[in-house]
Amino acid sequence: MKFLITLLSVFPIACAALAADPVPNWPQFRGAGALGIADAEKPPVEIGPMKNVKWKVAVPPGLSCPVIWGDKLFLTAFENDKLFTIAYSRTDGKELWRQEAPAAKIEVYMKTEGSPAASTVATDGQRVIAYFGSCGLLCYDFDGKLQWKYELPCAETNYDFGSGTSPILVDGMVILGRDLMKGSKLIVVDAKTGSLLWEKSREGFPTSYSSPAIWDQPTGKEIVFPGFLKLTAYDLKTGAQKWTVSGMPAVTCTTPVVVDGELIFAGWSPSGATDFKMPTFDELLKQGDEDGDGVLTEKESEKTFLKGFFKNNDTNHDGKLTREEWDAGIKAMAAGKNCAVAIKPGGTGDISATHVRWKVTKGMPYVPTPLVYRGQMYTISNRGQLSAYDVKTGKEVFTEENIGLTGAYASPVAANGYVYLFGLDGTAVVLKAGDFADVKHRVKFPERIAATPAIVDNTLYVRGAKTLYAFSEKL
Repeated sequence: MKFLITLLSVFPIACAALAADPVPNWPQFRGAGALGIADAEKPPVEIGPMKNVKWKVAVPPGLSCPVIWGDKLFLTAFENDKLFTIAYSRTDGKELWRQEAPAAKIEVYMKTEGSPAASTVATDGQRVIAYFGSCGLLCYDFDGKLQWKYELPCAETNYDFGSGTSPILVDGMVILGRDLMKGSKLIVVDAKTGSLLWEKSREGFPTSYSSPAIWDQPTGKEIVFPGFLKLTAYDLKTGAQKWTVSGMPAVTCTTPVVVDGELIFAGWSPSGATDFKMPTFDELLKQGDEDGDGVLTEKESEKTFLKGFFKNNDTNHDGKLTREEWDAGIKAMAAGKNCAVAIKPGGTGDISATHVRWKVTKGMPYVPTPLVYRGQMYTISNRGQLSAYDVKTGKEVFTEENIGLTGAYASPVAANGYVYLFGLDGTAVVLKAGDFADVKHRVKFPERIAATPAIVDNTLYVRGAKTLYAFSEKL
């Protein structure tokens, strides 16, 4: 009887402990809060095509990042001119289901750098929210059954790069920032029904590729969305504009993060670089205008700075790049400033001069969102160089150090005191946090890596151009 009483008294406690165990998750782009951190996890420091591979499977093309909840991993993909949301088993990488997005046409995108499946899904453990610039938002349950769709017109982006923003989920709402060539807006829909709750016009904001972030301030939650030349915050419930910070890049790709109650943002675009100058049209003509007609064809552009980027700058798509087209693009971006800022909470209106606690300008990232980890902000430049700043003071720790990356789109992630970085050429570098020279591991994969990894259950999930890897050490 005493044993039974003891057992009965312990049983509820044991059940409560089991029930309290968190479900393993990495619920959106860069995980919770877009922070890119899983500090309680211990993924392997040494990885490679044949090193600490738990499993690897072939995946269709796409640039979206792995999202995880429980035993499922989600990606989007573009294959045979069709868009898909796909679920995989986290145990062995087996494909569980795929659903095609009903796109009437595929958005124009840059085939060497972009993808119509560039946006990362978001999940709350019940539903999976996918966004495609070609057709809008779609919601699936965990078995792949379509719950609702919120149709949007096919996206038209400046310079035809294609979409890059990803949706986020908060308090039963789906938030989508959609800055385009025209019709830019911030959209909030009900996560259960897909019905529109509110939308806010962002006319005057040309294309951005950033995703919005949530900042929980004393006065309530705000949506912070980077865009052309400024950061802007909106009330989560009403959409009312709360504050702005000017002096930002002309083209934003990175996502803000909230750390210790402050907002951190870092961004770069070519027009705002102090160490990089866009060529004049006369310089382009000197490099490539073989027939001397004062314009550039795509073939002629291959001998110039524009190699591979002709169609993005031929804005009227007539096969000729003119002085007017080039100068208009330069003028539109000329006001951009490249910088990282730490913003204090509590501001309203234009807070550029009152709430920016520090600002730095060197070593800024173009595509990779900065990693704020153990007191330092890490950034990867367009050239693949690593910089770090003290988060409290903005003081430079080191800047523009070469660590063996030739360029990067994947954002850095961190766990257990290590920083994981991936380059476009497939190079992976693992550093001890705080010291760029303390390289613990370097390896090169046989494929391009542009998607940000995920970390769950002591496992690092990496999407390459053709392969999805799960890395963990054998226990």
